[in-house]
Amino acid sequence: MPLGEAETAWQAQWLEDLGFDYLAVGEHFMRGTLPSPSYAALPLLGVAAGASDHIRLLSSVLLAPFYHPTVLAKLAATLDVASAGRLTLGVGVGGEFPMEFEAAGLNVKQRGRRTDECLEVLRKLWTEEHVTYDGRHFQLHDVTLSPPTAQAPHPPIWVAGRREAAMTRAALLGDGWLPYFYSPERYRDSVEKITVTATQQGHELSDFQWALFSYISIYETVGEATAIAADILGSQYLSSRAFIEVVQSYCLLGPVERCVDRMVEYYQAGVREFIFSVTCPLEDRTRHVDTISKELIPAFRERVKSQERPH
Repeated sequence: MPLGEAETAWQAQWLEDLGFDYLAVGEHFMRGTLPSPSYAALPLLGVAAGASDHIRLLSSVLLAPFYHPTVLAKLAATLDVASAGRLTLGVGVGGEFPMEFEAAGLNVKQRGRRTDECLEVLRKLWTEEHVTYDGRHFQLHDVTLSPPTAQAPHPPIWVAGRREAAMTRAALLGDGWLPYFYSPERYRDSVEKITVTATQQGHELSDFQWALFSYISIYETVGEATAIAADILGSQYLSSRAFIEVVQSYCLLGPVERCVDRMVEYYQAGVREFIFSVTCPLEDRTRHVDTISKELIPAFRERVKSQERPH
């Protein structure tokens, strides 16, 4: 469940008490030409770590192209140690807002290769000593970081994205897959592509985690939920399609039973971890979170359990 932008400590306690497995925080450095409020993920997760005991902390997602791998390795390792091994590092390449790359002195067209190199080095810094690396964007000589991460061999890295480059990145450099705006059919296809790529390169996927970042809008009718989600998300993303078509294709919409039906489709396509992002006006947020915890998740788990029972 993504964390809101205010009252971080209170919300962390609240989500943990409700029994959620993950608490998620995204980030942007400058969102829009007249920037809307945005935050960096790791500092907020640090506050959440201090206010909670066992809920896992997920960056959903951290913009990897903005970080030097040595800096990111140290920041993430520190948070992993401070949280007693609860960090999952979700990473993406960004690009929706080119102005934030320009503001940081980065070339938005290089974001994919910068991310690949960053993840290559990150994994080395977390598992090796005397790391030397000579890449196009990053060069290191004899670097050893201490102390190590609390999790061994390191915190899981979930790769976010939508395109095949992101799938390849997940297969070769990730420990999990976290796409967004995906239909069940597209998710199933991505599972196949990631599995084939990993197998061809000799990468083991037995502990790989299959997640989905899912926008959800819970209302009495699908029409009302769709209109609200399209209005909110349409102001955040650019799309060549009418945004009402986007939310109809990719979001969980309507009453609880309808959302459960859709979740089962995703589960059958391979999703095992749902990261919900409630898509509603602020005054409806508490109701959404309570409903997800107390109605949606129990109904989904019972549906899956009943389908998996031998007949």
